[in-house]
Amino acid sequence: MVFLLLVSTSVIDWFISRAIPQIESSAGRKWLVALSVVISLSILGFFKYANFFLCNWNNMVEGNFQPLTLILPVGIYFYTFQSISYIVDVYRRRIAPASTWGEYLFFLSFFPALVAGPIVRAENFLPQIRENRRANHQEIFGGLWLILVGVIKKAVIADYIAQYNDLIFAAPGHYTGFESLMGIIGYTMQIYCDFSGYSDMAIGLALIMGFRLDINFNFPYKSKSLTEFWRRWHISLSTWLRDYVYIPMGGNRKGTFRTYLNNFLTMLIGGLWHGAAWKFIFWGGMHGVGLIINKLFRPITSRFDGKVWFDLIAGCLTLVYVSLLWVFFRAESFTDAIVIIGTIFTDFSPQCILPFIEARALWVGLIAFIIVMHYLPQSFHDRAASDFINLPWIFRLLVFLIVIQLLIEFSGADIAPFIYFQF
Repeated sequence: MVFLLLVSTSVIDWFISRAIPQIESSAGRKWLVALSVVISLSILGFFKYANFFLCNWNNMVEGNFQPLTLILPVGIYFYTFQSISYIVDVYRRRIAPASTWGEYLFFLSFFPALVAGPIVRAENFLPQIRENRRANHQEIFGGLWLILVGVIKKAVIADYIAQYNDLIFAAPGHYTGFESLMGIIGYTMQIYCDFSGYSDMAIGLALIMGFRLDINFNFPYKSKSLTEFWRRWHISLSTWLRDYVYIPMGGNRKGTFRTYLNNFLTMLIGGLWHGAAWKFIFWGGMHGVGLIINKLFRPITSRFDGKVWFDLIAGCLTLVYVSLLWVFFRAESFTDAIVIIGTIFTDFSPQCILPFIEARALWVGLIAFIIVMHYLPQSFHDRAASDFINLPWIFRLLVFLIVIQLLIEFSGADIAPFIYFQF
């Protein structure tokens, strides 16, 4: 199914992209772009949103609708967004059309980034295909380092701490406020390690193959505002939404009210991108509200930029806001999310803290480890990567074996899929 959809999409887009520069009429070029976008979004909409809209319609008319049996094709979001950006960039004359269909198909189906991103831009990737270059020593072992870091993030840290997080989200209201709070903190770190871990592996694998993909995560929990958070979290998606949704709607060029409205609508679309459920729409909408508040108070808060006390407060408020919204992202339903958050304020038991630490010392240790590593300066991470690249081969082999041993020690009976595989 995925193969057939990819081939179909690539054939249609390639012929349309080749036709766009040949048409002199601006209206004609726009109609071709619209045709490509409608086809791509229609395929995505059918597989992802058909049951969502039909079920909601069924609830309104109190019918007896049975959901369609649909299997979401792996990676459909990512290659759909790549195909849309390619056609739009050809129309804008930012890039030339792919010279051959095979070249475009390779861009669209590049397997390291196909199933869970990052979203690859044609303007960055197509020239690399044409160069046909091989990775050098620095890129090969730099890529290996990223893969090892990604494995530790995903298979060691995220999968282990998920075991406790899943208990909290599986039984809302059955745990104390402190235990629920730990579950929220745990999921906040889990989704970062899981998704950024995959991105690290994808970027590292591409680098070994001689392709450079843009960074997708830049320590987002360091952010001191929601605006900064979205410049650091899932960067390929946030920049895609900016360039192909927010700016075409008018961006910040049509007055204050339209700027706020465009921010809100863009984040609503971002929420719907993540899933066909009201909880995702709420998640996106509340991020939109947060961005509006951030911009509304920016003239005041900008006076305190660089002050340690302000950066600390702003960073904590941003992290709390993001973490609470992750509850709606993860919970099985909107109601479950409210219950989990509510227990923090209604059933918080400080006497649970020490027993919890004693019972889950390794879990607490891993959470502390990822927080510390997250807040270390960028120079530390750059130095670690550089040192690994320049190590003698025997020591690089030793690091590799240590990671493999950690993977064996921490692996459970079941292999947990990447969180973003479902998107």
